[in-house]
Amino acid sequence: MANNDALQIPPGYRVDALGRMVPEASIKPTDLLRDKVVTDAVDQALVISATLLNFKAHIFGEIDALLQISKEQYGVVSRGTKGNLTLVSFDGRYKLMRANQDQIEFNEHLQSAKALLDECAHEWTANSHPGVKVLINDAFRADRNGELRTARILSLRRHDIDDPRWKKAMEAIGDAIQVAGSRSYVRFYKRVGDTDRYEAISLDLAGV
Repeated sequence: MANNDALQIPPGYRVDALGRMVPEASIKPTDLLRDKVVTDAVDQALVISATLLNFKAHIFGEIDALLQISKEQYGVVSRGTKGNLTLVSFDGRYKLMRANQDQIEFNEHLQSAKALLDECAHEWTANSHPGVKVLINDAFRADRNGELRTARILSLRRHDIDDPRWKKAMEAIGDAIQVAGSRSYVRFYKRVGDTDRYEAISLDLAGV
């Protein structure tokens, strides 16, 4: 795909997806309209994304400053500003929550866990327990992007099954867990009338 910024495009021409110079006069009106709709929408989306990114940085900075003031007030030595917290406005109408979510990946021990669970499923389904095999296969099935679904694999550990292989597999899953990083995000809420309920103010800050 051509980089249009690096090309000298003569007046009255457009560059197509293959990098070819095409006279605008030969482009169908519907193609030109589609191009305008897409480019205008993406241009606006990029501006909004940048605004959200700056807003997120500002909010995290404000929260960190508030925490620092609190620590100085009580003579606490700062050891980082991570951790989950909830802040509520003076009148109780608004609330924001800052949270940190670890990004979990699995190492080679997960393959050993799957092999042990397959042994269990093969034996148990022979004795009329087909649901177990479905449970295991569903937990290890990749999503649309080819990624393992962490929550479903970890949910297997909630089942206390009295079989040495199952227990060994759960141990292998535990050993397979490795934290690849952490993502911080903040969520905003508004109280519903005079009730004790809060409804989320929709902003996808986790993705920026």
